[in-house]
Amino acid sequence: MDRFMKAAYEEAMKNICGNEGGPFGAVIVKDGEIIAAARNQVLATNDPTMHAEIAAIRMATRKLGRFSLEDCTLYSTCEPCPMCLGAIMWARIPVVYYGASRHDAEAIGFADNFIYEYIMGAAGENKLSLRPLHRQECRQLFEQWEQKEDKQMY
Repeated sequence: MDRFMKAAYEEAMKNICGNEGGPFGAVIVKDGEIIAAARNQVLATNDPTMHAEIAAIRMATRKLGRFSLEDCTLYSTCEPCPMCLGAIMWARIPVVYYGASRHDAEAIGFADNFIYEYIMGAAGENKLSLRPLHRQECRQLFEQWEQKEDKQMY
């Protein structure tokens, strides 16, 4: 097994033994070295966003002191869910290696398909209601940001 995927695998094994989350582990690699290793901590933290990839991104950005991980690679024991995929893209990670597929995860009860269907506009049942409210007032924030001379884009 690839040494970086093996490290992600070992993180996932900690969850299987410790019941802190599902069989998900991830590592982020920069210049041939692991700079972050994490596992799913949803049950340990009661935080539904504490997936292995998110935890690894948080560790790596703190360690590097920057939000962009454009020179890093992520290894995950499973194909990233939509939330993690979004975070990976926001972090600008250009390459992700994954082990099990999202279909493998679905087969054992980790079903993300309803999110993919929602994003594609193909959801049979709408589990979320997005409603605009006070657009004009909130747009003023955007206008202020646009005019701000010392803003930093990310």
